[in-house]
Amino acid sequence: MPRFAANISLLFAELPYLDRFEAAARSGFKAVEILFPYDCAAKDTQRALISNGLDLVLINAPPPNYTGGTPGFAALPGGEARFQSDMRRVMRYAEMLKPGLIHVMAGYVQGGEAQETFVRNLQWVADLAPSQRFTIEPLNAQDQPGYFLNDYSLATRVLDQVDRPNVGLQFDAYHAQMIHGDAAQVWQDHAERAVHVQIGAAPDRSEPGRGPVDFPALFQAIDASGYKGWVSAEYTPSTPMTQASLGWMKGAG
Repeated sequence: MPRFAANISLLFAELPYLDRFEAAARSGFKAVEILFPYDCAAKDTQRALISNGLDLVLINAPPPNYTGGTPGFAALPGGEARFQSDMRRVMRYAEMLKPGLIHVMAGYVQGGEAQETFVRNLQWVADLAPSQRFTIEPLNAQDQPGYFLNDYSLATRVLDQVDRPNVGLQFDAYHAQMIHGDAAQVWQDHAERAVHVQIGAAPDRSEPGRGPVDFPALFQAIDASGYKGWVSAEYTPSTPMTQASLGWMKGAG
């Protein structure tokens, strides 16, 4: 059975941020991921992780631009200086929080120059922090119109160009289903690249067990592939309380 982590930016959102760590631990999770932890002092997040015996699987980067810019700009031509400055800030958080992975968001831009910029920026940050692991993740065009990394084949080409051992693929069953119409086939095609897995049902990004994806079969395929990383529950519960949406975990074995 896969090792499940909880995305506490979406799960347990009925609770204050720092209370979500205990709720995740009480629900049986041994690890969490946080989309953007930058609003809270790193020492407070660190304390919540330690006191609840939780690993931090993943955070997103660069930090969002609260002055009105879009999240993610690693593929934005001309934005290299800002990317480097913001990623240095991210690495200060990472020094304290020790995330297993940092997801580098490409941003909303298109074209060959964008791909070249994305590749150079990924190479730069991979070389800046060779002991830190990074991911890239395709996002579907329905939810994220104009996002550069919108296809798993494109992600493979980018990874080939980046050619760094600490940069890998983030597989999200929800986005894979929305982009390609068959999350299980996307896993079969790209499992060897995957260093992190996220799950959510299409088309509403609710808990596994809803929609067309056969999650028990997907979990079996993940196990059969030899994948040893975390499988993170990144969905919006269809129930008022997150705990009531966790029935899928019982049948995951």
